[in-house]
Amino acid sequence: MALRRPFILPQQVLRGASSGIRPVARSFLGYYRDQTRGLATVVPPVTQDATGSKGPTAMVFLNMGGPSTTDEVQDFLSRLFADGDLIPLGRLQSYIGPLIAKRRTPKIQKQYADIGGGSPIRKWSEYQCEEMCKVLDKVSPETAPHKPYVAFRYAAPLTEDMYTRLLEDGFGNGKGGRAVAFTQYPQYSCSTTGSSLNELWKWRNRLEGKRANGSLDAPGTVQWSVIDRWPTHPGLVDAFAKNIEDQLKTYPEEKRSGVVLLFSAHSLPMSVVNRGDPYPAEVAATVHAVMQKLNFSNPYRLCWQSQVGPSAWLGAQTSDTVQEYVKRGQTDIVLVPIAFTSDHIETLYELDLEVMEEANSPGVKRAESLNGNPIFIEALADIAKQHLQKGDKCSLQMTLRCQGCKSERCLEQKKFFAGEQASSLVV
Repeated sequence: MALRRPFILPQQVLRGASSGIRPVARSFLGYYRDQTRGLATVVPPVTQDATGSKGPTAMVFLNMGGPSTTDEVQDFLSRLFADGDLIPLGRLQSYIGPLIAKRRTPKIQKQYADIGGGSPIRKWSEYQCEEMCKVLDKVSPETAPHKPYVAFRYAAPLTEDMYTRLLEDGFGNGKGGRAVAFTQYPQYSCSTTGSSLNELWKWRNRLEGKRANGSLDAPGTVQWSVIDRWPTHPGLVDAFAKNIEDQLKTYPEEKRSGVVLLFSAHSLPMSVVNRGDPYPAEVAATVHAVMQKLNFSNPYRLCWQSQVGPSAWLGAQTSDTVQEYVKRGQTDIVLVPIAFTSDHIETLYELDLEVMEEANSPGVKRAESLNGNPIFIEALADIAKQHLQKGDKCSLQMTLRCQGCKSERCLEQKKFFAGEQASSLVV
């Protein structure tokens, strides 16, 4: 979230706000027009047939989400600040969270107004999931048809709404059926993927009722598996590298190799980092893999954005880093949003309209987000295909809790998604 501090926009930012929004890929334009008529994606009912193929398979994209309109901002913030997995506020979270959300709403509404009136993350998520499922139907016919769903943690479509649709569409309710929770945070964090899985586990238990109790995989319930991280998948790396190369080509050839690549990821509170969260290491792994793909063609650094509140967060901060480099005379910088799979407020507002405008240097630019990148869509399909073929419930990494984790909810959630055979590995 671009919530680090109250923003005072200079007049040139306000006048040029609309120009900060990057053009969408051509292949997405028709879809975008269609989606403006209605956000919900209709998924036809399915019929479970245990004697036929292993399908249908529900492919559920998990993400933080964002308000699609400015009217949704306060509800979005209220859910976000109520989530102790993302922003730990202690025992008084249920009281402090709503107060913070209400106080910040007018400022954040203005930010969303400046990027077009809402977040595009739902449109991109639904597009990416639908396109991936089309590819999966071709490359993994034995698990077809693949049905696209999106479950956001803090905005519509919320996890409980997605689960209700799953049941209405013929999964569960005694019929069984397979569903894959596919995190759209490539690098695992308890604050993001962990929080989304906690929410999914909670609503599974509530909505599948007595049938779900007493067994990890009770007959007739939705049979879940999880793609919980994919920080160095070759397709993801290729997509990032291609977008960086495209942006580097906008600099004069004689200056190109001296452009600094500044990879930026959402920060974490140091209390979460010190607990043992794997996110910083996995983000660094993505950065290193991308630089390997680029043959280490440019100097680079990893920095962190979107700090919230006065407590210590993982640094150095992206905005501070850019300003410091520009002061030193390094004015050619490409910002790379390395932990995001599509544009949203952290890219369109925080990077484009805050960091880049404050730098006041034409050499400070941003690489395109993944959005509708066909390389990225193919990567998603390849990750899903490999997961479906292997038949694993989750990665081995997911069975290991953070060293300092004391959460019983996290323990039980991991045991559930690990399945009966691997639940004993969860410690």
